[in-house]
Amino acid sequence: MIPYNFQAQQNQWRPFWPQIELYKTGTDPDKPKHYVLDFFPYPSGEGLSVGHGRNYIPTCVYSRFLRRQGYNVLHPMGWDAFGLPAENYAIRSGVHPAITTQRHTRFYRQQMDTIECSYDWSREINSTDPAYYHWTQWFFLLLYQRGLAYRAGGKQWWCPHCQTVLANEQVSQGECDRCGATVTTKELEQWFFKITDYADRLINDLETIDWPENIKTMQRNWIGRSEGFVVQFASEAGEIPVFTTRLDTLFGVTFLALAPEHPLVERLITPEQQAAAASYINTTQTISEMDRLSTIRHKTGVFTGSYATHPGTGQPIPIWIADYVLMGYGTGAIMGVPGHDSRDYAFAAAFTLPIVEVITPDGRPQGVDRCFTGEGILINSGPYTGLSTAEAITKMGADLTQQGQAHSQVKYKLRDWLISRQRYWGAPIPIIHCPACGPVPVPEDQLPVRLPEIADYAPAGDGRSPLARVREWVEVSCPVCGRDARRETDTMDGFACSSWYFLRFANPDMPDKPFDPEAVAYWLPVDTYVGGAEHAVMHLLYARFWTKVMYDAGLVSFQEPFTRLLNQGVLHAPDGRRMSKSKGNVITPDSVVAQYGTDATRAYTLFIGPFDGNVIWDESGIRGVTRWLERFWYLAQEMMNQTVTNAAAPAIETWFIHARHRQIERMTGEMAQFKFNTAVAGLMEYLNYLWRQKDAGISPAIWRETIAAYTSLMAPITPFIAESVWREILGEAGSIHQQPWPEYDPTLAQAEVVEMVIQVNGKVRDRMQVAVDMEEAEIVAAAFQHPIIQKQINGATVQQTIVVPGKLINFVIPSPRPVSG
Repeated sequence: MIPYNFQAQQNQWRPFWPQIELYKTGTDPDKPKHYVLDFFPYPSGEGLSVGHGRNYIPTCVYSRFLRRQGYNVLHPMGWDAFGLPAENYAIRSGVHPAITTQRHTRFYRQQMDTIECSYDWSREINSTDPAYYHWTQWFFLLLYQRGLAYRAGGKQWWCPHCQTVLANEQVSQGECDRCGATVTTKELEQWFFKITDYADRLINDLETIDWPENIKTMQRNWIGRSEGFVVQFASEAGEIPVFTTRLDTLFGVTFLALAPEHPLVERLITPEQQAAAASYINTTQTISEMDRLSTIRHKTGVFTGSYATHPGTGQPIPIWIADYVLMGYGTGAIMGVPGHDSRDYAFAAAFTLPIVEVITPDGRPQGVDRCFTGEGILINSGPYTGLSTAEAITKMGADLTQQGQAHSQVKYKLRDWLISRQRYWGAPIPIIHCPACGPVPVPEDQLPVRLPEIADYAPAGDGRSPLARVREWVEVSCPVCGRDARRETDTMDGFACSSWYFLRFANPDMPDKPFDPEAVAYWLPVDTYVGGAEHAVMHLLYARFWTKVMYDAGLVSFQEPFTRLLNQGVLHAPDGRRMSKSKGNVITPDSVVAQYGTDATRAYTLFIGPFDGNVIWDESGIRGVTRWLERFWYLAQEMMNQTVTNAAAPAIETWFIHARHRQIERMTGEMAQFKFNTAVAGLMEYLNYLWRQKDAGISPAIWRETIAAYTSLMAPITPFIAESVWREILGEAGSIHQQPWPEYDPTLAQAEVVEMVIQVNGKVRDRMQVAVDMEEAEIVAAAFQHPIIQKQINGATVQQTIVVPGKLINFVIPSPRPVSG
């Protein structure tokens, strides 16, 4: 037999497949289409770990499966290469980001080829290519012309290490999510996109797409739509408007809490509270909004020394400053109802504030030893006592509105998208600042505004982009009046580049448009989009926003870019932690492939656990996968060269064929549902079954059909061994990867079967599968003809045959005992 040699197989087929354009995007007009896309990857200096394979290998397998099911498949790859990580790496290494980016993308592609990702590389794109960011800038101008891009001042998160502003989503626990530095705030003029104009549509259209429910929930919560009332609380500093969705709890208000940034705070702080309040406000400036909203964080605050008047009772209520209140949501002030809001309850408990019960499930007092947040019947609420929650909201709302003390309103937590970055490595914002005309869009025929090649791209530390130092680039004439003007020196956040890349893949060579309308009409929206859940409230939200803008502008015919979204689980290092170069626990696909081969690496990455589950890399598992591949390699050779001397009983061959159809049916479903771990497990189980049938007398023709089907099923997962078996052992022409996916007969596949143990004198000697409705005489005859059983009986007289239906058959023979085997 020819020994299994994965290296020889890889050397033989890796150069062959590009020659036949195996992964070229299909264009047959008679076939259905399927667009399979990975999240736009950022090519870091560390390269890929085996954990990245949890994303790229499944989409490759799925694309191979679809091609063989008769689909035109678009499965491209490109590089989201602008941004802070690339620039910071370049600064640390002393090598220009254009050079490091090229180096890293080349390495990423090499690693992806090592695990044989089936990308159509003819469609490769790079966000740092002027031919690409030309159109990123064009989209900026589209938003600007539609009133969706604007410049405004205000306090922004500032990373002193990265020397740039950060979006709320990029700050975690007071630290920059790029470099880990403690952030501060800085007053700056910045560019924003008005994503808030699309808040309702971004929520409502989630119902039209096949996404994981947790991602939809994260987006809904991030947008944070709330219907309620704005209630006016009088104070010596003026009216304090408070937004609430639970007007029915009004009589339970025992304090007001204002955001540290609230404009009335300074006027409300009394002299005796000045020092404590100033210290507290200064502390809150380094805490991100996401952390301030955390439900597990200890509640903090400070008393202003002032009081407001309760609009229902006329009683004074203390006014506090608390960082769990955000200026950007509602009105920046909340009415504290500790009896019926868990955050308010925690705050009241921390500062020993009164707790008043005003709602219970049945209208009877329950006590204030715990917080009741549900709806119910009002108590202790003056004229509204006895009303239900819904009735009370309606009645209170009408009464307070009539009195001029409240009005209904819809509020959102969502903020406009801060797009400016004071860094070099990004797409320049295509705006010119003219002292006479103000901000002026760069004319479209002057796009792209090319990023100049400069040697000094380190941040200056003054809040300006390094581009501000490039005088010959900055100083231009105003396109409108011709006067001296200056280019905008901020660059765009990298998320702008990834908000439309999926359109470019439809035809990346389109020279005069951002995308080919005809190709986009055919391929888009993306059918299957795969990537990490950590992008739920950034990339995924931004891409949806841009797509809706394009739809409104008449550029595309769809409103959602990604029909189905799948999130892969995390593959941890053997020590149980995320793989990281700084932790020294990174396992690269290169090293695993060198030791075990591409096929084993791919199969184990799938087999290790459910696609969306978190798993730990265990090298002993990949050794087991290697044994599976070796066993199939040797079985295929043995069965293609066997000579049958004792033909199997018809029933045995029938159920042997049934088993093949069941395996095809099972794996077809598992592949379509991304259940790749059970697909690999099923192939292993099926191989065990085939090994047990080696000596059953199955005809060579049926064995050939079975080996061919098995080879076909494993091909998307283990492409090299499948091609070798197909071409060299089976002697078939053409690539296995260009053959139709095997079909099954539903009648044969759905036949109900059980596995029965075959014993001789009570000892298990073999197993076989039988139909549940098979006659006992047929079962006994089929079991008796098994070669292993014949060898054990060795011509002896069967004194008794014991059949336990659906369980076992036991042949009892006299002494001497059966020979060992």
